Amino acid sequence: MSTKHKIAVIPGDGIGPEVVEQGISVLNKAAELDGNIQFEFTSFPWGCEYYAKHGKMMDDDGIDQLKEFDAIYLGAVGYPGVPDHISLWELLLKIRKSFDQYVNLRPITLLKGAPTLLKEDKQDIDMLVIRENSEGEYAGAGDWLFKDKPEEVVLQTGVFSRKGTERIIRHAYEEAWRSGRTLTSISKGNALNYSMVFWDQVFEEVGKEYPDVKTYSYLVDAASMFFVQDPGRFEVVVTSNLFGDIITDLGAGLAGGLGLAAGANINPTKEYPSMFEPIHGSAPDISGKQIANPLAAIWSASQMMDFFGHEDWGRRILQAMEQVMTEKETLTPDMGGSSSTADVGEAVSQAVEHILKEV
Repeated sequence: MSTKHKIAVIPGDGIGPEVVEQGISVLNKAAELDGNIQFEFTSFPWGCEYYAKHGKMMDDDGIDQLKEFDAIYLGAVGYPGVPDHISLWELLLKIRKSFDQYVNLRPITLLKGAPTLLKEDKQDIDMLVIRENSEGEYAGAGDWLFKDKPEEVVLQTGVFSRKGTERIIRHAYEEAWRSGRTLTSISKGNALNYSMVFWDQVFEEVGKEYPDVKTYSYLVDAASMFFVQDPGRFEVVVTSNLFGDIITDLGAGLAGGLGLAAGANINPTKEYPSMFEPIHGSAPDISGKQIANPLAAIWSASQMMDFFGHEDWGRRILQAMEQVMTEKETLTPDMGGSSSTADVGEAVSQAVEHILKEV
């Protein structure tokens, strides 16, 4: 019986349309080879170019339109002329919050053939960072008092609810237990004496329900050092919105750069669509040149496959990426090659087909 997945595509800004096109091609190739999977893609023109024309990042009823889909595939958001806080809050964060995508999954894995700045004896990099994605420091709570006056004061409030903190930590414990891996909590309880002390307390409380999961807890500054010195000590990691945002970019730097950095914004109940995206940004300086690295977008497509329960295809896509990187014949300039974005996408599709024939 054929399974159809309805995907809302928001190519977005800059290199977004270029890399997403290749991710769609790889998904279609997998569906073609499988024979029992179908994708129905519907594209939406939202983003900064849309904002320049209409004064808003998406249609007024955009969230209602997106509700009808099984998943969202996002390219990139942001472009010169539109303030970052507008592009972020009026599209990306609006979707995350509206659809309660409270789990952000960032795989930090050094794939075969991927470049790294670390020494050879420190290439044991294979972790999954689970970032709280709905509140914390990005809750949008605060105030701006006495604006433009000498006594000007700004307040940015981090929001850590019992519900929000417990559910992300429980999700991380479940992942660690299911995969048989260790779980590390990253916080800052010595300095943030309310939010992070609470986080640490909840981590310990939930942990009593998972006695088989081996746990560690680090302050974020120490964890950042260990990410570089000894990344192999991390397997499953759970942390807050802001800390997760920062350490995953550090992780991306260790595991091939932003051209290989994928992310998934998950609504675990599947009541609403989840969203999958490369996290490299819109890169306006290379937009339109067809030299953008599509591998992060393809990796996020692999995450989408996993989310839909097609883990075998998610795994094959990653294997295909590794084959392309290991052969080094078809790579974009950021990885030392001279191939185009489309060339790399096609090479991955061909590798997927080759891998299937070997099974």
